[in-house]
Amino acid sequence: MSPHISIKAEKVFEILGFPITNSLLVTTLVIVVFSFIARYYYQELQKEDRSLVFYGLHAMFVGLYGMFESVLRKNVNVFYGLLGSFFFFILLSNWSGLVPGVGSILIEPQIHLEEIAESKEIHGSGKIPLLRGGTADLNTTVALALLSVILTQIFGFKYLGAKAHLKKYFNFKDPIMIMLGPLEIIQELARIVSFSFRLYGNIFAGEVLLAIIPFLLPVVFSFVVAPMFFLEIFVGTVQAFVFVMLSAVFINMAVAKQH
Repeated sequence: MSPHISIKAEKVFEILGFPITNSLLVTTLVIVVFSFIARYYYQELQKEDRSLVFYGLHAMFVGLYGMFESVLRKNVNVFYGLLGSFFFFILLSNWSGLVPGVGSILIEPQIHLEEIAESKEIHGSGKIPLLRGGTADLNTTVALALLSVILTQIFGFKYLGAKAHLKKYFNFKDPIMIMLGPLEIIQELARIVSFSFRLYGNIFAGEVLLAIIPFLLPVVFSFVVAPMFFLEIFVGTVQAFVFVMLSAVFINMAVAKQH
């Protein structure tokens, strides 16, 4: 039996006509886990006798704060909540594809009769994974990229004012800016593509690699899967760091006054 590989997320079922994909299911679970961790940290913060798990989380929070402070300086307290949420959501989404059962539990899709032939042609048996890693879906990474870029623009308007912020893109008094302004707009659009495809490509490629290695190697070489698994944990962490640090840099550029 060959591994199931699909570039896009598959529809598992519908709710009132709204399609629920396997990646959306995992993303919902990630949000629940994220909320539980936040609640746990807050409750432990109120106690005098705290657990080791709390101090582990606290060390991560302090480390992230220091990294963001090196970029955002005095504005770190304003944007730390947003960037920290970005980091932990993306991190958990990246790691979600490595949880046993994600991608390996196959079900019969709830599709219309006219779609069955196409589904079997693409997937062989016609079955699809019940669960799929959150950031292994391009829809998720594009949504994160749009959120980052749009919020960056909103912060620019808030901190600089509409006139000063738009002057970065439309300044007809400066001959150089007349040419650079459109390039700045193109650069903002390119960030969406860069953010979304970098994150999606790395996570999806890792999941595909873990799926096909057991089919390419003999059983005696199955120990190779374990190092690859830990490599994907590392890659998922790095990609979360890259996303939030680039977001921090772009936010800092957007709120900085031009001289």
